[in-house]
Amino acid sequence: MHADLIIVGAGMVGSTLALALKDSGLKIILVDRGPLTVAPFSPEQPFAPRVSALSMASQRILERVQAWPGVLKRRVSPYSDMHVWDGSGTGKIDFSASSVHSDVLGHIVENTLVQDALLEQLHASDITLVADTSVEQLRHSSAGWLMQLSDGGEIHSPLVIAADGANSAIRSLTGCATREWDYLHHAIVTSVRCEKPHQATAWQRFTDEGPLALLPLQRQDGQHWCSIVWSVPAQRAQEIMTLDNAAFCQALGKASEYRLGTIEHADARHSIALRQRHAKRYVEPGLALIGDAAHSIHPLAGQGVNLGFLDAAVLAEVLLHALQRGENIASERVLSRFERRRMPNNLAMMAAMEGFQHLFQADALAVRWLRNSGLKMVDNLSQAKTLFVRQAMGLSRDLPDLAKP
Repeated sequence: MHADLIIVGAGMVGSTLALALKDSGLKIILVDRGPLTVAPFSPEQPFAPRVSALSMASQRILERVQAWPGVLKRRVSPYSDMHVWDGSGTGKIDFSASSVHSDVLGHIVENTLVQDALLEQLHASDITLVADTSVEQLRHSSAGWLMQLSDGGEIHSPLVIAADGANSAIRSLTGCATREWDYLHHAIVTSVRCEKPHQATAWQRFTDEGPLALLPLQRQDGQHWCSIVWSVPAQRAQEIMTLDNAAFCQALGKASEYRLGTIEHADARHSIALRQRHAKRYVEPGLALIGDAAHSIHPLAGQGVNLGFLDAAVLAEVLLHALQRGENIASERVLSRFERRRMPNNLAMMAAMEGFQHLFQADALAVRWLRNSGLKMVDNLSQAKTLFVRQAMGLSRDLPDLAKP
């Protein structure tokens, strides 16, 4: 089997790239180890444990690939405000969509629902989907790539895009070097029912152990639900995972300072080891890494998938422009344009998240005083907060066409 382009990984980022290129005239093959079937949805079904805080830029990208209506018909939770506070001091800062004359800062959406909306569009396209198989071998020659699949199939293509996640098989098979380190923390994720309404607000407390986020979820039954991301040291995560439901709810209520009252119920918990990775290069001749295959960051502000959507949009734009000019889209010269646009932005976001992580875990009294004073000062600087809000919403200047208003 031959293709002009193989995308490995049909997650949110890989699927978005495929849809952004579906009218390009390229023969595209999308390979994934999953079944690539659309799951039935019921408004009464439990929330999925993994969610994303989609920025306005990500929403626009999903709109342009016709997947956003599929998300809306399932379940989305808009949020208009964010409240952040230091659990070891008095510092706090509030952000509001009204500061940039918007109704929402973004939307909390279950990853599986975004994926299903994208899959609906993929099945309606001419893109070839190869499901339930993984890449066993990958060889490169002057003629391009030869990919051998676990089901015995072979695919030839001059260009391979790795969108297969943080533990990318393509990155490993091609020997792409990364810089990475372990945070020695785990993120505990689940959905919880709270006593008080979340007020369409994302709540984030920085504790001595790590950040705790309560992200608003919207349900038709009128109950008050949030998705939580609770970052704690590995040993503490093991202890929390062994608690029964009542003890876990009590511990979580205490950790959140009962801002949303008592925690009345928690769904099944998942513990995810936190590790930061960044590929030293995003591209080689005939190869590009996007999304978590290229970079994975601390889930401090839920920005990981937004970076991935922008990767997909920029790479699609670069490839489409190269096609219009008659250039070889598999050449390193073309692919490097994608790397030059995305790597600085991704590194800047990673550095910011790393700085926050170290600042709020510092125990020194002077550092605690400084961060509390800093939070109070910035909370009174409306222009600085507006700049932060615009950045978080994806309203910066260097946006790909798919993400522009």
